[in-house]
Amino acid sequence: MTPVESTFYLQAAGQMLRARTIIPAGKSLQGAPALVFLHEGLGCIEMWRDFPEMLVKATNLPAFIYDRYGSGGSGPLQGARCGNPFIWEAEVALPDILTACGIEKPILIGHSDGGSIALHYAARYPESLVGVIVEAAHVFGEELTLNSIRKAVSAFETGELRKKLARYHGDRTDTMFHGWADIWLLPENLSWNMEAVLSRITCPMLIVQGEQDEYGTLAQVEAIVRGVSGRTKTLVIPDCAHSPHLQALETTLNGMVQFVESLL
Repeated sequence: MTPVESTFYLQAAGQMLRARTIIPAGKSLQGAPALVFLHEGLGCIEMWRDFPEMLVKATNLPAFIYDRYGSGGSGPLQGARCGNPFIWEAEVALPDILTACGIEKPILIGHSDGGSIALHYAARYPESLVGVIVEAAHVFGEELTLNSIRKAVSAFETGELRKKLARYHGDRTDTMFHGWADIWLLPENLSWNMEAVLSRITCPMLIVQGEQDEYGTLAQVEAIVRGVSGRTKTLVIPDCAHSPHLQALETTLNGMVQFVESLL
């Protein structure tokens, strides 16, 4: 049977958030392992395309996907972000969201900034997870990352990027974009590094990275493997950039399915 998809709004962490569930027949978010997708900095539910549905069908597990505060159909940002937004998302927003939805056994799947949020959550709540999949995650700042963000700012201000993002974020596009780019480029964040907390992570982890990722080098993968306390598996994909689930779909899907099956 085809999994049932539902899109709805929920109140969590003081914000109105848009969410989607994909539930196979006979399954529920409550009580059993559930896939929880955390999108990239400029992402939203739709920008995962049909990858969540494909992983649900391959694993027969339910999935929960949501637009983070300021993105997609969730509430717009009110004022500039401050501090480290990864920590707020991981330690305030995500726990409240999981509780609101009754998700007790999450398998986090985080892309880019979503991967960094997943790592922060795993470090803060190590006993609450079945496992974690990170895709192109950051654990420290690199000049490559910052140069690519500066290029994105230029493309947003003078090119087609604003128009492309507006298809997904509507009137939230400007605040969403600057809420991502501006905080990365703050002088105090140029030396950002979360390696010190990685040792608290004890759950199994799959680390996915494209060899040609324009936002991070393989040093990110090496730091995660070196830093965490749980078992790790790496999937480094040649001829692939920052979005393996789109640019190397079959390889990424197969790797994630095998990892999820190993958890179960």
